[in-house]
Amino acid sequence: MDCSRRNFFKICAGGLGSSTLAVMGFSPAPVLAESRAFKLARTRETRSTCPYCSVSCGVIMYTLGDGSKNGKPALIHVEGDPDNPVNRGTLCPKGAGLVDMVNSPNRLTYPEYRAPGSNRWQRISWDHALDRIAKLMKDDRDANFAATNAKGEIVNRWLTTGFLASSAASNESGYLTHKVVRPLGIVALDTQARI
Repeated sequence: MDCSRRNFFKICAGGLGSSTLAVMGFSPAPVLAESRAFKLARTRETRSTCPYCSVSCGVIMYTLGDGSKNGKPALIHVEGDPDNPVNRGTLCPKGAGLVDMVNSPNRLTYPEYRAPGSNRWQRISWDHALDRIAKLMKDDRDANFAATNAKGEIVNRWLTTGFLASSAASNESGYLTHKVVRPLGIVALDTQARI
């Protein structure tokens, strides 16, 4: 073996250093044998549907939190649901980015109202928002509902309001939406999935 003086000192220093560490209790065997903690070990698993398109991929969302009444869980990971027959565990880039959408500081989580002529939005309660929507729909329907057309034929239609259903709605919820909206006379009914 061809060993120079410099390499001899390097080998001796390495051996001395590792033996000294071993004597002091720094053995690499326990360190290498120790497994890293799984980041989802203490999370709560919730199955849901991706809200972005009409494919309705299944997602599994993992949240950290103790489940207490006033505790707010934090979403830390989203992945495709392998048991879902639609996507079988795969997600597109938008679905994989659900964590960023949910945790975004710009995400609106409550209704807001801007009065006519105002330049600012004000926060309102959900009850106030739903009552206002119902009142405005009733006023518009009362003013614009057409029971008959110009020929006197019964049409029962309401042409001044349209309805856009959710893109992530399943067939069942789409059917229920249709059953609620059509009896009101709304003709302009569509789903975001067609956009």
